[in-house]
Amino acid sequence: MPDVTYDSLAMEDINRDRVQDVLFLYKNTSSSDNFNQSCTDEGFSSPCTFVAAVSGANGSILWERPAAQDVALVECAIPQPRDSRASSACILVGRPGSFIAVNSFTGETLWNHPSSLGRNTSILSPLLQVPNLDADGAPDLLLVTQEGKEVNGYIYSGRTGHQIGHQGRLGVDGTSASLLHVTRTGAHYILFPCASSLCIQSVKGLYEKVTGRDSPLRRDPRWEDTLNTTTHRLLSHSSGAIRYLMNVPGKGGEDFLLVSSEACVLLDGQELAPRWTFHAAQVLRKPILGHYKPDTLAVVIENGTGIDRQILLLDLSTGAVLWSQALPGLPGDPQSASLPTADHRSAFFFWGLHELVGANQMEPGDTQHSLYMFHPTLPGILLELANISANIVAFQVALFEPGRHAACILLTGPASPDAPSLVSLAKHSVQDLILSSRVLRLDEGAPDNVQAIRDRLSRLRYRSEA
Repeated sequence: MPDVTYDSLAMEDINRDRVQDVLFLYKNTSSSDNFNQSCTDEGFSSPCTFVAAVSGANGSILWERPAAQDVALVECAIPQPRDSRASSACILVGRPGSFIAVNSFTGETLWNHPSSLGRNTSILSPLLQVPNLDADGAPDLLLVTQEGKEVNGYIYSGRTGHQIGHQGRLGVDGTSASLLHVTRTGAHYILFPCASSLCIQSVKGLYEKVTGRDSPLRRDPRWEDTLNTTTHRLLSHSSGAIRYLMNVPGKGGEDFLLVSSEACVLLDGQELAPRWTFHAAQVLRKPILGHYKPDTLAVVIENGTGIDRQILLLDLSTGAVLWSQALPGLPGDPQSASLPTADHRSAFFFWGLHELVGANQMEPGDTQHSLYMFHPTLPGILLELANISANIVAFQVALFEPGRHAACILLTGPASPDAPSLVSLAKHSVQDLILSSRVLRLDEGAPDNVQAIRDRLSRLRYRSEA
């Protein structure tokens, strides 16, 4: 059985049965009993990293195979060129240095190349998809890394996986994940936090630097005038170190949300000016988006840690607080999630501990992680859906069939590679969890008919993000 797993879950209809299937990675010496494959079959030492596809309908293994010695980064559901052997692939950045594409539908290796990444290189994920730069008809891939204090960019062909040019220096003091942003004029820029500043480099400039050739891409004159020409930095509009960046829908294009250690700032995606600022004490998680009002986006902020943690839903257009609730957090709690509902709102899913029995419950160990659901039509109600005592490696809520059932996917396994244990992938129907949930009333005005609340929320229908 698998003994180590990775924080990665991807959804795709692999066996064409109109039900979403699940792709995940694990580390072991050999595959399951259904597939007689070992690490040595693919030239790896044991243990090695396997990629597996599991049926969303019944949990059976569709395929699994050893793909890399170890993995530093994986991105699945990456579209492939129309004339490729696969329509979709998982791209793996392996350790030691390798760059690998695996067919999402069969597990077949599409390409596997040595990588020039050093042993002490940190990857500022995710893998970024950029326009076709090498004129081979397929979008290309951009990897941003940190080596010592230097941040570098590597461009790879999306068709063949071969590196395009050499590495390009982007800046220094990168601190967290990079972001690809497209301005209103169609110019592509790489953004990444540099302490309390924002480092920005054009994809056009990077391509020309690493290849010595002209690029058909463009720069944005407004952005070029705003940036410091020497450092390519934009001073932060809030104090404290920048922790997260994310693109969000704006008027006429994308804006981006900047989360520092002391505030959240929505920046205009063209003018680079703040639209609003929300001062928060301690945001240690990347925010998520959802709909609190019909077709009106909200951003979910987890402010504070431990017993002081609070869930805040902010109106994305104004920064106003729409809903807030104290919900103590536990070490190892997964990221929150949201799923659009048919009424053009969203169901929100939070992990935490609603009721403290004692101070010792805030310590890692035997504590159970509790999963809660909130829907804006019942603002005074939380449903406690489940209690999980295992270590949760990855969590996702997804719509498995169009217009039909939603489910929670839980990948559990060891907290550390040094202490291997059983890896488990489980699917739980949201409707079933609601019908057996514990109803928590948050205020005096909340409905008090517990079964009516369960019945009402169990009838929710869900829709895809698109």
